[in-house]
Amino acid sequence: MEYTKLGRSGLRVSRLCLGTMNFGVDTDEQESFRIMDAALDAGIQFFDTANIYGWGENCGRTEEIIGRWFAQGGGRREKTVLATKFYNDMHDPLDGPNRVEGLSSYKMRRHLEGSLRRLQTDHIELYQMHHIDRSVVWEELWSAFENAQQQGKIGYVGSSNFAGWDIAWAQGKAEARGNLGLVSEQSKYNLLCRLPELEVLPASQALGLGIIPWSPLDGGLLGGTALKLDAGRRSGSDKARIEKLRPQLEAYAKLAAELGETEDIISLAWLLHQPAVTAPIIGARTLQQFERSLRALELKLDVVTLARIDEIFPGPGGDAPKAYAW
Repeated sequence: MEYTKLGRSGLRVSRLCLGTMNFGVDTDEQESFRIMDAALDAGIQFFDTANIYGWGENCGRTEEIIGRWFAQGGGRREKTVLATKFYNDMHDPLDGPNRVEGLSSYKMRRHLEGSLRRLQTDHIELYQMHHIDRSVVWEELWSAFENAQQQGKIGYVGSSNFAGWDIAWAQGKAEARGNLGLVSEQSKYNLLCRLPELEVLPASQALGLGIIPWSPLDGGLLGGTALKLDAGRRSGSDKARIEKLRPQLEAYAKLAAELGETEDIISLAWLLHQPAVTAPIIGARTLQQFERSLRALELKLDVVTLARIDEIFPGPGGDAPKAYAW
């Protein structure tokens, strides 16, 4: 397993991050336990979750599963670099009028306490904002994060789904307080979604954030099965998108066949070749899917192959403003 520092922090994490969104939803507790054990055995110690996972009235269920896994002992908690997120409505009637999506010092305190309780731990290595809330001033948020850090409840702060200018604004406010600021940005980034290359990736690199891509296979479209599934199992919007992307997906399948690899592994390996990327999130539903993903760490793509991938899935043309100005 390869390890790298998370942004400009001194924290070292594995080059793949285990995503847990399916735990308690599509993946039962015992299979979730097997996947987490296999991750540690493979050297993947970076786990990502969120307080909302489990969804709806079952939100929090995923954190509870991870907490019960930690409770088995065997050094599971000590070996894990744990990341979770807050922003959403947790369906807690005690939140009263604050039971809304968004960020605040009040909400961070309550949701952090809830996550710690469900996860059966006293600290979280990386506490992330699941989304930006531009109605709240950074003075309030940084004060709340600093208090939690001083109490030893969180180690580092990360963002998710931020724009480049949100990252710059947050870092400027943190620097003025003598604060390290954000160390990571969790962003949707894959071969079919390369818009982050315009602003988010260059801002993150310049300001010391590691990129943690979510949806590296774009909901399965880059997994090699999109063109094979029974059309009757797809929604109308999925069918329309697949038909629109059919020429690209067919060209990609041809390239994969020439390389003797599968589309999902090439997609993960491509992300690992991007300088801004710290660790793509692999959200396996089964132990078999997880074990397949490990092949991405071994696959090295040469410049010719990377150029062919760019031809099939062209990005925005570079970073801003060079991508659209002289």
